[in-house]
Amino acid sequence: MAGTRPTVRRRRLAAKLVELREQADKTPQEAAERIGCHRTKINKIENARLGISLGELRDLLRFYEVDDDQALVDDMVSLARRSREPGWVQRVGLARPTFTDFIDYESAADYIRSYQSSLIAGLLQTPDYARAVLSCPPSTLGHEEVEALVESRIKRQEVLERADPPRLCVIETEAALRLQVGGRQAMRKQLDHLETMAGHPSVEVQVIPDRAGAHAGLNGSFVLFGFPNPTYSDVVCVEHRTGTLYMETQQETEEHTLIFDSLRSIALSPGDSLGLIAQVRQDL
Repeated sequence: MAGTRPTVRRRRLAAKLVELREQADKTPQEAAERIGCHRTKINKIENARLGISLGELRDLLRFYEVDDDQALVDDMVSLARRSREPGWVQRVGLARPTFTDFIDYESAADYIRSYQSSLIAGLLQTPDYARAVLSCPPSTLGHEEVEALVESRIKRQEVLERADPPRLCVIETEAALRLQVGGRQAMRKQLDHLETMAGHPSVEVQVIPDRAGAHAGLNGSFVLFGFPNPTYSDVVCVEHRTGTLYMETQQETEEHTLIFDSLRSIALSPGDSLGLIAQVRQDL
């Protein structure tokens, strides 16, 4: 059932509990005995199929001998409390499960690095641009579905208006700026909006010009999420037609960090990027 799917936060909490138990060299049976339950319950908690009470969590953290790390305890308690809360997309049922995860990551991150080879980044799209992307053939979405997804995409952008917005670094290609998604008028509005958002205090936009030639981003777009607490490792997200691929190992995140840094080094400066955006808009 759709409503029983664990949230990203619950899965994060479960993974961290497994990690701490293994570091403490404890078995699931020993953990179960500690909090006075059957081993099946520990298995369900560690598989994110069942939540955990704050009392049980604190007891396990003492058992794993990490309760003196107050920052870790606070992060785990916060995760446990928020793991019961579905994100707004889950509440209104607008997105497929893998994209629901994407939006959860987006809302929890404090640093978002986005490389886009052919489209404007979702957090910087206008409604007309998003509508054209979502409805392009061979889309099977009806008008109402497209409009609901456009609304949800625009709602996502509210993350940038929070009191503590994430830092957003976007690298676009010149080809993405010149691709006339939705026609000339829609693209002019999109470039105007991109220029405006580039002036946002937490947003940085850089463009890789066509003359840069071959570069590390030719294999495709990706988004790299960074988080403010130690219970969240970085996450790389790669969207495709039917879902989203998530990569969380240290090797994967470090490799994509290197790729992103390489792309930043060949992209125009933020100021020169604004000049290229203005030039492309003028060309339209």
